[in-house]
Amino acid sequence: MLDINESVMKILLAVVVAGPLVGAGAALLPAPPGLRGPGPEKAVLRHGVIVTGAVLAAAIALALGFDRHHASTMQATTDVSWIAAMNVRIHLGIDGISLPLLVLTALLTFLCALYSYHRPPKGPGAKGFVALLLLLESGTLATFAVLDLILFFLAFETVLVPMYFLIARWGGDEGVAGGRQAAAWKFVLYTVLGSVVMLLGLLLIGLRAGTFDMVALATDNGRGLSTSTQVIAALAIGLGLAVKTPMWPLHSWLPDAHTAAPTVGSVLLAGVLLKMGTYGFVRIVLPVAPHGMHTFAPYLAAFGAVGVVYGSLACLALVRQGAGGDLKRLIAYSSVGHMGFVLLGIASMTPTGVNGALFANIAHGLITGLLFFLVGAVKDRYGTADLDTLAGATGAALYGRAPRLGGLLAFAAVASLGLPGLAGFWGEMLTMFGAFRPAAGLSRPTFLVFMSLAAFGTLLTAAYLLSVVRRVCMGARHAEGAPGGAVGAPVPHLPDAHGYELAAWSPLVALTVLAGLWPAVLLGLSDPAVHRLLAKGAS
Repeated sequence: MLDINESVMKILLAVVVAGPLVGAGAALLPAPPGLRGPGPEKAVLRHGVIVTGAVLAAAIALALGFDRHHASTMQATTDVSWIAAMNVRIHLGIDGISLPLLVLTALLTFLCALYSYHRPPKGPGAKGFVALLLLLESGTLATFAVLDLILFFLAFETVLVPMYFLIARWGGDEGVAGGRQAAAWKFVLYTVLGSVVMLLGLLLIGLRAGTFDMVALATDNGRGLSTSTQVIAALAIGLGLAVKTPMWPLHSWLPDAHTAAPTVGSVLLAGVLLKMGTYGFVRIVLPVAPHGMHTFAPYLAAFGAVGVVYGSLACLALVRQGAGGDLKRLIAYSSVGHMGFVLLGIASMTPTGVNGALFANIAHGLITGLLFFLVGAVKDRYGTADLDTLAGATGAALYGRAPRLGGLLAFAAVASLGLPGLAGFWGEMLTMFGAFRPAAGLSRPTFLVFMSLAAFGTLLTAAYLLSVVRRVCMGARHAEGAPGGAVGAPVPHLPDAHGYELAAWSPLVALTVLAGLWPAVLLGLSDPAVHRLLAKGAS
């Protein structure tokens, strides 16, 4: 830990939150002649790398200066009046719950900018793309850093516009009914409708409690709100958050959005945006409306457990030979299952379950972000993500044709299925431990059923991911009927992982291994904050 004083920490957090927003505006300006390099397009893409790199550096400095001995206390706080008439304040701060998500967001956005510099997405132009990417980063980082309900809602909604345009203008139509425009509209309509309901719940809490300050509300722990108010607020806010999570059966926008989105859009959508919903459950619903959360916890756990099984069954259906399954769509459905574990852990309302949910959030961001990067690379090389086309008669044979790419895809798959020693294992295990012995007042037999469903889902997860590895990574290099010509003729050259791809993927691989072998890195941050949050509910 670095010895950084509180004022410097405040500045670092302000840079992390506002830096991408300033960079987005600058991206739309003409590049100075001396900085254009090979051309204006490359100049603005380089601008995106520089801004996201600076934000990542500030986030790492913030993490190094964070006092781990007081991880349950808000640090680097800024609290100034913004709209005095409504008592809305610009209140920023981080604790052991929000810091890992802040760093994850900064890392993934930087890797996406780096990847895009070397492989620009096909679309209208680089200026709009970089500006939207930075606006998306700013909204996501603000969601994890703000401590005012109204600001949380505004940040939560900010990400909708850039993600809509990233899908609609820079996405692809392959495998999407109605095309990328339809997928983008579906994403917006679902999330906006959920957000309207969520806003009503946030306003209900703020007006009844007399404050929108999330720290004050969490400290009060619902004592200033009646039970009926908490139940209504938990239902309204929970619905909005469940759409963004996405919780089964409110998930149907996700597969089309992922399938249509460009590679970096899919990486950020899965790695960061889905975490905003589950973060809201932990930061707002659990401490501010504990009675409402207790009322709906069994239903939340049920939807989460069913989502684990449903997502796995959907993936098994897509991976079957002849099903015409898209690899990006398959990973999107796998996210429904993985986020089901997160919801199950939160619904247990125990330190073990909530810690597991927060760990699973980070693990899913690392692993699924890596998977979408890899699938994007496979699609770039083969021209399709259709599993039947990729597998052909004997398999795409990545092990033989592009061994580094095939090895990384296999690594990401086994990490996603929860192999011990990798990051995916700890989150799923801890959430099931939380469901094994839920909080007082929750039916243990009911939660044991949910835990059993989730455990069964892990077996299904292993089945479809190993099938993906078999069909895409294995097979003969000289495939029958291959584009090379006659039977036994060599297929065209397939480039292995490039240097810029390895640079974008290696940090995710390293962190997946680090979190799997040394889980205390994350649990040491989240555990004190979670215990403090839940202890208030017990008092």
